[in-house]
Amino acid sequence: RGIVQTSSDMFLRPLWDPAANRAIPKNKNDRHKALLAMAVGISQMQNVDVMARKFLNESYTVMLFHYDGNVDGWRSLEWSDKAIHIVAPNQTKWWFAKRFLHPSVVAIYDFIFLWDEDLGVENFDPRRYIDIMVSEGLEITQPALDPDLSTDIHHRITIRNKMTKVHRRVYDNRSSMNCSDDSKGPPCTGWVEGMAPVFSRAAWKCVWHLIQNDLIHGWGLDMKLGYCAQGDRAEKVGVIDSEYVVHQGIPSLGGPSDTSKLPRRSLDLRTHVSVTYVIFPPNLYQIFLLHIF
Repeated sequence: RGIVQTSSDMFLRPLWDPAANRAIPKNKNDRHKALLAMAVGISQMQNVDVMARKFLNESYTVMLFHYDGNVDGWRSLEWSDKAIHIVAPNQTKWWFAKRFLHPSVVAIYDFIFLWDEDLGVENFDPRRYIDIMVSEGLEITQPALDPDLSTDIHHRITIRNKMTKVHRRVYDNRSSMNCSDDSKGPPCTGWVEGMAPVFSRAAWKCVWHLIQNDLIHGWGLDMKLGYCAQGDRAEKVGVIDSEYVVHQGIPSLGGPSDTSKLPRRSLDLRTHVSVTYVIFPPNLYQIFLLHIF
């Protein structure tokens, strides 16, 4: 179970200050520890600054994955030295997460926020969010999206319901959706989108193993997260309405948004994603998880 300590963590311990090595930051919310991990580029520094401060103010840990190679540009932020910086050009957050968020390393954290950099958090409080996850018995969640300000909404289940604190399903009688009380899975229930997922420790241990070693982009992965719900996905997976965000939908790693002719690399990526999605069908996920746990 480890030598001296049973788990590792992401706390920074300077070599030249032995006292600092023993000093673990005291969390304002003593009951829970949380990690915010984001793939970021310098062009979104102002928005990331606002997001990071929300978490650092609660003594939560912030880890930045720099996909553009620019770390020095962040030094002007007063909290930069308190964050963990990892650099790898042109990689997505899922690439980083598979390599740097191993469950044994992040086991000290009760919750993992694996977010995109283009979220507006004016109406979001991470401490209250975690309290809701705990009180509702949720293992995998995302904050609801503000329908009036978000520019990139793909699924109705992610839209904020102003009348509820949490919702776990959406109703849609269109033939293409047909979401009702009888629906058992995504995109009607038991589903969150990949731009702002939040995982409990137990859920992340499972999700980390679901991330294929050669995964480049997260396309399709969100449809499988329900297998890691630690129970009935219709009960353990939800969208939190009272703490909501704005999804600005700013293109970054995806390349230029004006693409009448897609670059060859984009075509290769989509082909790779489609192929791996087909050769790893749903029944294999269930068998896979049985062998892991």
